[in-house]
Amino acid sequence: MYAEALKTGRKIFAVAPMIDWTDRHCRYFHRQLTAHALLYTEMIVADAIIHGPRERLLSHSPEEHPVALQLGGSDPAKLAEAVRIAGDYGYDEINLNVGCPSDRVQSGTFGACLMKTPELVADCVTAMKRVARVPVTVKCRIGVDEQEPSAVLPDFLARMIGAGVDAVWIHARKAWLQGLSPKENREIPPLDYEIVHRMKRENPDVFLGINGGITDLDQAARHLAIMDGVMLGRAAYQNAGLLAEVDETIFAEPHQEPDWTALRDAMMAYADRVMAAGGRLNHVTRHMVGLFQGFAGARRYRQILSAESTRPGAGPEVIAAAFAVVDVEGRTTRQVG
Repeated sequence: MYAEALKTGRKIFAVAPMIDWTDRHCRYFHRQLTAHALLYTEMIVADAIIHGPRERLLSHSPEEHPVALQLGGSDPAKLAEAVRIAGDYGYDEINLNVGCPSDRVQSGTFGACLMKTPELVADCVTAMKRVARVPVTVKCRIGVDEQEPSAVLPDFLARMIGAGVDAVWIHARKAWLQGLSPKENREIPPLDYEIVHRMKRENPDVFLGINGGITDLDQAARHLAIMDGVMLGRAAYQNAGLLAEVDETIFAEPHQEPDWTALRDAMMAYADRVMAAGGRLNHVTRHMVGLFQGFAGARRYRQILSAESTRPGAGPEVIAAAFAVVDVEGRTTRQVG
């Protein structure tokens, strides 16, 4: 995937891995909106895959592809074992989290704190590559705490390249491991897109993608004039309708108006399957709340999904009721730019 992208110049648009958000139901929903975006799982800790309920953690719908598995961990042997186990589940990529700043992640000595030990990250990548059947990638920050990004990031990338990494996705902010919450770490440290752009200019033969603070597809397209890939997180989740424009804007597909009726029917059928397997309606609908930003009726749509989906006996008809209040011809703001 990444080697071909570098060879052909085809860009990659991805929806970022987000804990508690990008579960299998979210990814199924997002896939109905874009055929080409790369989707990521939530971060799954290597130990959980080795010792926990593998089927529940790793299973996914065939419709989700292309889909990448993000792993958390810092033990090369355990990560390699997790990659070996995950190989039977058909993911298109394995990604190592070197960017999450939460206390829970720090206590396990992985995530963003690994920016301080790039030699260990390189060992992890090497071990994962030995057993992986698909590309192995890293998602990192530009630095942590008092590190100077211009000093540490080039060295970090050089070590990843030396370990054989297939791509590096760079969140263009530092992470502060003490004093800031995960939410604050997504907002307070200043963005430094220029250093990420410079890394790409200095490494033309390595796939580098950018993440952090990108709110719409116009911004994404500007980054793609320099970078190989662009990754949106909260913007893609909270304003999911913009994903309906990704295939045209980023991948130059012919213009096609979204088929909202087909989307409604697909999500109703999916919700029915989830409930038949023991899940709850709101496991699906909670990811759909941000769909109609800027459309007349969007507020009532959100109210119906949020309130009605949790009522006893609620079924897929709640999705139909929510869609029915939206004037799909009455968009009041553009989804992009």
